[in-house]
Amino acid sequence: MDRRTFITGAAASAAAVACSRVATAPRSAATPTKGVVTTNDGVTLRYEEAGSGKPLVCIPGWSQTAAQFKHQLSGLSDRYRVIAVDMRGHGESDKPDNGYTIQRLAKDVQDLLVARNLTDVTLMGHSMGSSVIWSYWQLWGQDRLSKLIFVDQMPMITADPRWSSQEKEDAGAIFDPTSLYDTVNQLAGPDGVKTTEGFIGGMFTKAYSRSEVDWVVKQNLKMPRQYAAALLYNRSTQDWRRVIPRITLPTLVVGGRVSVVPWKSQVWIQKQVRGSKIEIFEENEGGNHFMFMENPDKFNRIVRDFMG
Repeated sequence: MDRRTFITGAAASAAAVACSRVATAPRSAATPTKGVVTTNDGVTLRYEEAGSGKPLVCIPGWSQTAAQFKHQLSGLSDRYRVIAVDMRGHGESDKPDNGYTIQRLAKDVQDLLVARNLTDVTLMGHSMGSSVIWSYWQLWGQDRLSKLIFVDQMPMITADPRWSSQEKEDAGAIFDPTSLYDTVNQLAGPDGVKTTEGFIGGMFTKAYSRSEVDWVVKQNLKMPRQYAAALLYNRSTQDWRRVIPRITLPTLVVGGRVSVVPWKSQVWIQKQVRGSKIEIFEENEGGNHFMFMENPDKFNRIVRDFMG
C-alpha cells in the first residue's frame, strides 16, 4: 500500500512511523517444549520445539545434541517453528546398539517429519547433519522440503591417497585412511574421552568461553564412545560429491574461515548447487566450526534472510 496516500502532514507521518514500528516488532521468543517420536524400528527420538510458522528442523553434528541449537530455538522462534532433534544415540534419545550410519539417520529424519506432519520444511544440518540431509536427498529428493541449509560439512572427509591436491581441497578432506582408523580406534578405546576433548576443543575460536566449550564436550559425551566411533567411521567414508550437484532446492551454505572444515570446500559446495548462497564467517566473527553458537546474532540473521 502507498504510504503517500495516508501521510498528509507531520502528525500523520509520526503516527505512521509509530504504527510501522508496532507492526514490524518481532514477537517474543517462545519457550521450548520437549517431545518424542518413534522411528520405524522402534527407537525413541527426543526433540525440542519452539515457535510457530514455517518449520525449521535442525540436525546436529556428529555426537552433538539438540541443546546446542539453544540460540536458534530462542532467537528464531519468534518467526518460525524451530525443531531441534537428538539423533539416535545422541543426547537424550534412545541409544540402541545399531543404526549408526548416515542412511539410517536420514530415515530417522524422515520418520520425524512424517510423525510431526511437517511439510514445506527448511532442513538445516550442522556438520554431519549436512551429510544426513544429502542422504535424505538421495533417498527421497525434495519430499516435504522447501529449502536447505548446510553448516560447515565437507563433501568427503577421508582423502584417497591418489587424489590430486585440488581434489583434496575441493573435498575438504582432513583424514587419510591411516589417520581415520587411528582416530576411530582411539575414540572406541580407553582414551575415548580424552580424544573427544581434544577433537572438540579445536572447533572453537580462542575468544569463545572455555566453560561453553566444556559444556559442548559434555553434550558430545552423552553418546557412548563405541557408538560415536562407529558413526564417525561411517560418516568419514561417505562421498557426497556426486549427490550435491543434483540438489535443486534453494540452498544456503555456511562455513568458517578458521574451521576444522576447510572453507574452500564450502565454496565448492556452493558452486555445485545452482543459485545457492554462501556465508563464510571470519575468525573475529566466531568463524570456526560452531559459528551458530559463537555468533548467534549474525547466524540467525542470515537464516532469517534466507528463509524469508
